[in-house]
Amino acid sequence: MSRRLALREAAHWALRDDDAVFATPPPRAAADIQAVLDDEALTEALGEVAAIGRLSDHEVRAMREQRRRTLSAGLASVLVAVVGLGVWHVGLAPEAPIVEHIETRRGEQRLVQLADGSRLQLDGATSLDVTFSSDARRVQLQRGEAYFDIAHDARRPFVVQAGASRTQVLGTAFTIDIGQRAVKLAVYRGKVRFGAAGGGQKDMVVPAGWRSSFAEGTAVRPTRFDPTQQDWRSAWVDTDDMILSELVAALNRRGGHVISSPPGELADLPLSGRFKLSDPEELLGALGESYGFRVVRKPERLELVADPDAAP
Repeated sequence: MSRRLALREAAHWALRDDDAVFATPPPRAAADIQAVLDDEALTEALGEVAAIGRLSDHEVRAMREQRRRTLSAGLASVLVAVVGLGVWHVGLAPEAPIVEHIETRRGEQRLVQLADGSRLQLDGATSLDVTFSSDARRVQLQRGEAYFDIAHDARRPFVVQAGASRTQVLGTAFTIDIGQRAVKLAVYRGKVRFGAAGGGQKDMVVPAGWRSSFAEGTAVRPTRFDPTQQDWRSAWVDTDDMILSELVAALNRRGGHVISSPPGELADLPLSGRFKLSDPEELLGALGESYGFRVVRKPERLELVADPDAAP
């Protein structure tokens, strides 16, 4: 029998309230109980308890307060260790950048709000990647056209790379269009720094109400435009400094019948004017009367052909 079990049985036997309490304990229990009582360790422990005596209320409260301080100090040490470990871990493994791919189909326009509060409006057939890290916000525009309304964050610059061009936001709203001949920029609010993707002394600051383009490694001198006028977001286009093939590309983003690329003799026709994009066939027909081509309807396709009988 173990010492604990022997003591339990002895206590049970001693606490009986019948006449048997004065009787001799069972032989098996008696031997075990006597062995426990004769244990020197028990005698020593009982002596220490007797020497301590009863603790006063003040001593009990003091012991509780000491235990509370010890636990608090231990918890604080654990928290410091955890925070230190977190800082060390962050220092070794910075937060991974957040990457988002956004794409629209032909004929689809999409309004997107980014995690930092910036808003993007994509024209049809547009594709871009957004990358947010702890110290930078970047957009890679692969094709199409987009309007950017950027939330201010001085700690994380916002940069758009389109083709070989780079646009760094200085608190602004602007559009970027990857055209056939150049990347085109128009600033509606604030200002941007515009130039080569690798940066350089030829970068220029373009303010609101001005537009520029980037081609052959250089941004051209900005020219004025009216930022209050409706643009492609409201199905309008300003064809200044636009050729016919670029207008066809803009119309194809909007859906409807696919318009074949103009033949060589028509593709580079320079255009001028402001037009509504809602009816491509009607628009091209009106332009054809002035620029010497006509629109031929094919199954699911429109073709532009030179018209020798049209006015030059």
